[in-house]
Amino acid sequence: MADVIVNKVAESGLISFDLETLYPQQTRKVFDLKDHLFMGLILKEKDFRAALLQIDWNEYKDAAVAITCSADAIIPMWAYMLVASYLEPVASTVFFGTEEQMIQSLLLKNIESVNADEYTDKRVVVKGCGDVAIPEAAYVAITQKLRPVAKSIMYGEPCSTVPIYKKK
Repeated sequence: MADVIVNKVAESGLISFDLETLYPQQTRKVFDLKDHLFMGLILKEKDFRAALLQIDWNEYKDAAVAITCSADAIIPMWAYMLVASYLEPVASTVFFGTEEQMIQSLLLKNIESVNADEYTDKRVVVKGCGDVAIPEAAYVAITQKLRPVAKSIMYGEPCSTVPIYKKK
């Protein structure tokens, strides 16, 4: 008589939570003020305003846009505000910071929208490896979100997990 192969992972009742499913999917763009600095160091108001008038802002339509300055320059606060005023009517989201910071912020916002009640008294494995680099802050946020309700939280893959939390 042949031995029956049993899938113990499938029978374990583990729920896999993949943070990649919450990764921001919208188009992302960066508006770098560096491109509008005189000699790469100085923002001249008249020239800056003229340059902004020449931009086709529709290229940012429905995109999440990070406003940043990658040059080591002192940028007056009004310059960021002025760029934001042009982007607000066309972009889906306007964010101050690097693209990585924007992605993290959008990902954390998506984690906030997760209905934690769906994981009440469940054994949850937060997937650890994937095709997309997930910021550490997302793992912290999902742990905070699930800990009050989950029976247990683990990290990794269902076949190989690291215990994080277990309800007593």
